Amino acid sequence: MEKKTSRAGSRSVVAKGWYSRGYLPHLDAPSALQCITFRLADSLPREKLLELESALRARPRHRRTRARVRTIDRWLDAGMGCCALRHPCLAMRMQRALWHFDGERYRLLAWCVMPNHVHVLIEQLDALPRIVGSWKSYTGRWALAHDVVLGLGIPGKRLWMRDYWDRYIRDQRHLDAVRTYIDRNPVKAGLCRRAEDWPWSSAGFRRGKA
Repeated sequence: MEKKTSRAGSRSVVAKGWYSRGYLPHLDAPSALQCITFRLADSLPREKLLELESALRARPRHRRTRARVRTIDRWLDAGMGCCALRHPCLAMRMQRALWHFDGERYRLLAWCVMPNHVHVLIEQLDALPRIVGSWKSYTGRWALAHDVVLGLGIPGKRLWMRDYWDRYIRDQRHLDAVRTYIDRNPVKAGLCRRAEDWPWSSAGFRRGKA
């Protein structure tokens, strides 16, 4: 595994380079374009994930990853779990957390805060675990502190699933496809009619600035 060093602000940042988390190769490197998805801790029941992995074993190995991602995306869009991010106060906190280090730890290219998960497209300037960890820790603390008063219904005193899913952007065509997917995710999930109508997204933000 090759480690790469860059600077974020005045700090030296060590990124992993190419590495594996057991299923796909991942890239953690300065200037990499990354699509990141992270979800609430109760967004997918464990039994559903076990059922999925059992079903995937019948597929050829090279087709499992795409099938896994598509199935999980469909389940997330169905709105399982407490969907705490549906509350406007928490959705706005999440959006502000994404804005906070824009230009310092990453360049924010697109985002969408869904009821139980978040999609983010960035140009990476810092180590990826540190980037995602800062989003989760800030919003997690805030959500738990306001859980009762806002009626968020967070189970087990934990907002986020520990892991996250990341995919580096290969080329311009891939970048355009990912940006379109992020913008249209609320429409696909039946939450609004047009991408720009969803307020907790880059599409909605662009509309507000127009």
